[in-house]
Amino acid sequence: MLVIKSFSFTGVRRAFASVILVALLSSPVLADELIKDPAWRYTLAKPSANWQASDFDDSQWTEGKGGFGTPETPGSRVGTAWSTNQIWIRRNIELKTLPAKPALYLHHDEDAEVFINGQQVARFERWSSEYFVHPLDPQAAAALNVGTNTIAVHCRQTTGGQFIDVHVIDADHIPELPLPARSTIPFQSELITSWGENVTAENAWREYPRPALQRDQWTNLNGHWDYAITSQEVDEVPMQWDGQILVPFALESRLSGVRRLLNPDEAIWYQRTFSYQPSTSQTSTAQSSTAQRTLLHFEAVDYHSQVWLNGKRVGSHIGGNTPFQFDVTDQIQEGENELVVRVEDETQGWQLNGKQSLNPRGIWYTQVSGIWQTVWLEQVAERYIDELDIATDYTNGQIKVQPTVLGKSQPGCVIQMDVMDGDRLLETQSAPAGEAIAVTVADAKLWSPSSPHLYSLRLTLKDAQGNEIDQVDSYAGIRGVGKVLDSEGNWRFTLNGEIIFHWGPLDQGWWPDGLLTPPSDDAMKADIQFLKDSGFNMIRKHIKVEPRRYYYHCDQMGMMLWQDQVSGGKNPNWTHLAPNPTDRQWDDKHHQQFMTEFEAMVDSLEFHPCIVVWVPFNEAWGQHRTMEVGQWMVKRDPSRIVNIASGGNFWPIGDVVDEHSYPHPSFPFDPKRFNDFVKVVGEFGGHGLPVEGHIWDTKRENWGYGGLPKNATEYKERYVESIRILKELQQQGIAAGVYTQTTDVEEEINGLMTYDRKVKKITEEELKTIHSVLFGNSSNNSTEK
Repeated sequence: MLVIKSFSFTGVRRAFASVILVALLSSPVLADELIKDPAWRYTLAKPSANWQASDFDDSQWTEGKGGFGTPETPGSRVGTAWSTNQIWIRRNIELKTLPAKPALYLHHDEDAEVFINGQQVARFERWSSEYFVHPLDPQAAAALNVGTNTIAVHCRQTTGGQFIDVHVIDADHIPELPLPARSTIPFQSELITSWGENVTAENAWREYPRPALQRDQWTNLNGHWDYAITSQEVDEVPMQWDGQILVPFALESRLSGVRRLLNPDEAIWYQRTFSYQPSTSQTSTAQSSTAQRTLLHFEAVDYHSQVWLNGKRVGSHIGGNTPFQFDVTDQIQEGENELVVRVEDETQGWQLNGKQSLNPRGIWYTQVSGIWQTVWLEQVAERYIDELDIATDYTNGQIKVQPTVLGKSQPGCVIQMDVMDGDRLLETQSAPAGEAIAVTVADAKLWSPSSPHLYSLRLTLKDAQGNEIDQVDSYAGIRGVGKVLDSEGNWRFTLNGEIIFHWGPLDQGWWPDGLLTPPSDDAMKADIQFLKDSGFNMIRKHIKVEPRRYYYHCDQMGMMLWQDQVSGGKNPNWTHLAPNPTDRQWDDKHHQQFMTEFEAMVDSLEFHPCIVVWVPFNEAWGQHRTMEVGQWMVKRDPSRIVNIASGGNFWPIGDVVDEHSYPHPSFPFDPKRFNDFVKVVGEFGGHGLPVEGHIWDTKRENWGYGGLPKNATEYKERYVESIRILKELQQQGIAAGVYTQTTDVEEEINGLMTYDRKVKKITEEELKTIHSVLFGNSSNNSTEK
């Protein structure tokens, strides 16, 4: 049975429903023991008649610990999550004696009925905001027996979260209730993608992880590792391991083989051995140089990691979303090697955690801890090419590359760059190592969604005698991003000097089997291809940094990207686009960590021509020092558009003013404040449609914005209506639209596809036809800026 309800975040009163009925007798010891283990049977579907009777068979109900509800409710103590409209709970308790003054001790929301041995002993309406004592009258108290007693509770609520926690006590001995222990078992959905079904330790993420700079000599370290969970206080490698985990899938994910939540006060340890043989040559064409250095790469580890190789510490890293590396030349040895990684991840607090939550519900998802992208080794020469900063000019076809060269200094080194179109060599240029190299391509083919042309680059580092030291392969897309005033005085986006309407989905990048980690490279490509075939030309990558291969596929397939910074920390009040916004005050320490991670993201992704917009903040999440962050971003990358706060508190910095509107798009046009900015609807839609057999959790409050439609026909009608309204807004000056969203995610059933990607709620062909109205002539007589 699907438990489905419409949901709105506007004006929601966070409440909580947990039911624990425990007989607290005159013996404090007995009372304490009963509180410590409040195990119940519960159901979220209406049970048959006489469900409250002592002889009712509840063996098919689910077992859970009290209380039941959502954790944001003031005064709540949640043992089992509950977020649907109704819950029924039963439990047997043994009484050796009867309380002198029988009473209920409870905190309830919204309406609650309490039964003892089949007799209703109390009924409560509306809600409470704290625990209170309700004495049982003589008739109700008479329902209690010495021996076995069946306690049954029904709770109902209509809005927000919920909470009901009821205890049977002696009114003269009110207990101090302990906090329920947090379960370390995440929700274990049966959903799995077709790609996830085929994942093995032998095929898990075998592809080269850094397409922007490729070498021949590398070793993939994905596969089964040993793991152990310890207290954060433990700083020595465990003597025993808890089992095996499949890297690169996070601890909590199904594909990891573990499915275990990491508590904020715990650490996860990883260990594996591998065989290492130094390469005799750096590249297949090297003539004299031998590989002298070895780099250990982590594409992403959430959140604070420390690394040892053969018992020697090689370094540490803070941040959960971007790649990092260590030079392990001095620690690695020929033959067998032991690699150990220790990770702490509090998930919340000041960490940049994106959509992760210790209490997943609504728009917040299951936490992700530990290694969640590829781990690999790379062999390089003593002097090697470390980075490529690529800029292009579409007006003259120029490709300009600034290499970063690291390692032992060798006078007289040069870098030769070969530019190829497919297999055809177009031009070769050289420059001293470390200096920029520029090549102009005659009659250049420009990169765009309709024609995503890429030129291949090969850069070869040579010594003073002309011997090859290092060689890397890369690519470039020649394109220019800008903005322009149209004939109506509205700012529009441009690509290669031509106005282009940005139209794409909000894309969370979450998976039911891998969580933040896609089950495979092909799975990522399939998502992009679905959107491309559906008539989208852009994706807003929402509060997540994908594996670098994702951006490579967008480059190849012609999909523009808006890239969000991962959010975290403390929020200001969310005032949307109202005048006089406020920032949250962050201290220097936490702001610096935010900027460190922000710059790391930009550094790792700015190579990719698909990225056209940076989005530092979303909906005021962690929004602080907005003008300072915006000014830094504008200066850091003047070649792209800056959307300072998508749907958040608007400050006059960057290029864009961005409204979020659900379910249908809208925009608060204000000529005095917004006319100097590109106006976009950065989120809208979210129309929900449940697909039986493809729901993450049928017992949750699965929801879509604006309520759920009666059927698939009404769902499609709502979608078409949103696009009709967006077209009207486009004619009034809106330059982009972002539809929520590509797929369902956990409780959110507002995707164009189901969470497992097995059902498309509207086909690609239908979507492309619906979207075609957005791509007529939108302006003329414009001047680019």
